[in-house]
Amino acid sequence: MKVMVLIKANKDSEAGVLPSTELLTAMGKYNEELVKAGVMLAGEGLHPSSKGARVRFSGNKRTVLDGPFTETKELIAGFWLWQVKSMEEAIEWVKRCPNPTGTESEIEIRQVFEPDDFGPALTPELREAEERLSAELAAKK
Repeated sequence: MKVMVLIKANKDSEAGVLPSTELLTAMGKYNEELVKAGVMLAGEGLHPSSKGARVRFSGNKRTVLDGPFTETKELIAGFWLWQVKSMEEAIEWVKRCPNPTGTESEIEIRQVFEPDDFGPALTPELREAEERLSAELAAKK
């Protein structure tokens, strides 16, 4: 199963405070363990929401909202995409993670949809189109 592991933002990450050398070193070692174990597919840190935007949809209307966004507890500071055998395995990996802020922090784990999760709504034609796009993406890497 694939999971997305979301590192929640805090006031420091939203203020643009960069991680210390010690934290970067610890995270680098942790990422190396994830890669060697065949778990990590991708992972990145994100700039503060002040450098971002949101697009709000209402029917056919689109409204652009520029950052920063006020609800820090709902914002993401970084993410990983992992391939694991179970949610329990993902939880065990997260428990080994260096504390991303050094203080109070939270990491959320969410399962990624796989094609079979969509049931009959994913028709053979849609499945074929999805597989074709996945192959194109893989070829570009």
